[in-house]
Amino acid sequence: MRLDKYLKVSRIIKRRSVAKEIADKGRISINGKVTKSSSDVATNDELVIKFGNKTLTVKVNELLETTKKDDAERMYTIVKEDYAQDFRQE
Repeated sequence: MRLDKYLKVSRIIKRRSVAKEIADKGRISINGKVTKSSSDVATNDELVIKFGNKTLTVKVNELLETTKKDDAERMYTIVKEDYAQDFRQE
């Protein structure tokens, strides 16, 4: 499955066009390798996604063509979530 479609179906990123834009800027890597939006995602791959201040690392559990909101969370497991600067209040 294409990277941009996986990110949309899994609801990690809400729109496919946004997923494509982020990937094409080199802010997503699969298994440590910077990729494009057309790259293939397979089960057990590790994705590192850089959103501005936040870096999200997820492991791909399964690939589904379409999902309901409840099923989307089964598609991946969050491995790590880092913030360059944490603005959240304690």
